[in-house]
Amino acid sequence: MAAPAARTALRAAIMDAGLTAVLAFFLLLPLIGFRTVQNIRNEIVLETRWQMLFGFVAMAATGRLFYSLVIAPWRERRATQARPPAAAVARLRPILARWFAPFCIGFVLVYPALSIGLAGFQGSVKWIDNFGIQILIYVMLGDNFGIQILIYVMLGLGLNIVVGLAGLLDLGYVAFYAVGAYSYALLAKTFGFSFFMLLPLAGCLAAFWGILLGFPVLRLRGDYLAIVTLAFGEIIRLVLINWVDLTNGYAGISGIPRPAFFGIPFTADDDGFAATFGLEFSPLYRTIFLYYLILGLALLTAFVTIRLRRLPIGRAWEALREDEIACRSLGINTTNTKLTAFAIGAMFAGFAGSFFAARQGFISPESFTFLESATILAIVVLGGLGSQVGVAIAAIVMIGGTELLRELDALKAVFGPDFDPTQYRMLVFGFAMVAIMVWRPRGLISARAPSLFLREREAIAAGATEKGRSLREENP
Repeated sequence: MAAPAARTALRAAIMDAGLTAVLAFFLLLPLIGFRTVQNIRNEIVLETRWQMLFGFVAMAATGRLFYSLVIAPWRERRATQARPPAAAVARLRPILARWFAPFCIGFVLVYPALSIGLAGFQGSVKWIDNFGIQILIYVMLGDNFGIQILIYVMLGLGLNIVVGLAGLLDLGYVAFYAVGAYSYALLAKTFGFSFFMLLPLAGCLAAFWGILLGFPVLRLRGDYLAIVTLAFGEIIRLVLINWVDLTNGYAGISGIPRPAFFGIPFTADDDGFAATFGLEFSPLYRTIFLYYLILGLALLTAFVTIRLRRLPIGRAWEALREDEIACRSLGINTTNTKLTAFAIGAMFAGFAGSFFAARQGFISPESFTFLESATILAIVVLGGLGSQVGVAIAAIVMIGGTELLRELDALKAVFGPDFDPTQYRMLVFGFAMVAIMVWRPRGLISARAPSLFLREREAIAAGATEKGRSLREENP
């Protein structure tokens, strides 16, 4: 009986995969199969990309076949099997909670040394700058791996205050990022102030604009709030484009002063960093300095967010997120609560923007489009609303995964020599959003510990959950 059942299941899985291949073919045919290009006579001609199209169709059919033969039976078996005792899970969770954060912090601290040891002194620039710094900016909010990821970690943590803790959907968060970047660029070039002097000033200016945005939207919720914040982000971008006398329009601002190490510039001159410490000049020194600088900013953002969540204002944000009417009935000033969420979230975006301008040395309105806000919001949603660890993981996976796509030249052998993996990152974002919404609707890390305990945290025994008794009551 088992063999006929297995053959029936295999036949059904093959038919399902074939149907998936047909649907994928017709859906992707106009998107990938055809492309319009301009020839040397300035004529628009239609080109076909059959190799790339059939490659995507094969991937869709193979993925569906794998799901039908492996994942679906595994989920059915898992649903019928007994789950591990709650007590065992409760014992394992404190161990992970105790050692996970120290391990991650230790890893990011030694990441530049590991990159130098594995990729060499010159080859490690890409891995520290692109992968490390950019992710840290996105956790708070590039082009390089380490610095790039850290930028997005920082931005994600800042937006997590507004969206994750206060429950205010903000689609124009990139506007505060732009305010911080242009504030630093203009003040540094005009008055010659140092980076560490302008960093808090850029954050304060971004917080001021956050308050200006908060006042008109105090009575708005949900979709209406999202539309207004989206419009605010576009207004800021259009102002940057059209106020040419101040921002130089589309041409942007170049020659932005770079941060120095206690007044020592990272140049090849006799008073530069390398000459001062008797080292051979290399651009890697500036990259490592920027990496640890954005790492410190991201850790500061995470620390302040955790501390704020435990304060009355943090508990007011969470109460506002759950039910605004009940929040008002408790006597909480919802006006101040919303304004503080917008202001503090915008402040961290201003910090990230000032670092972005100092790192790049050039900024333009093209760096602050709606796509950046969508990316940061996707990081917050995928990581889990209100979860700092989830935001960090989502930034590493999304931004780091996008940067790794640049290294996958082997995919050209499958999809053709004209295939550029980075052009399909939004497709990857969409797939990740759909997968997370199906698999874990509340995000990668949806469980969050309470911010306040009446007495102390107590574990609950597996056999006492139905009775509602704690371990202390079970074992007096």
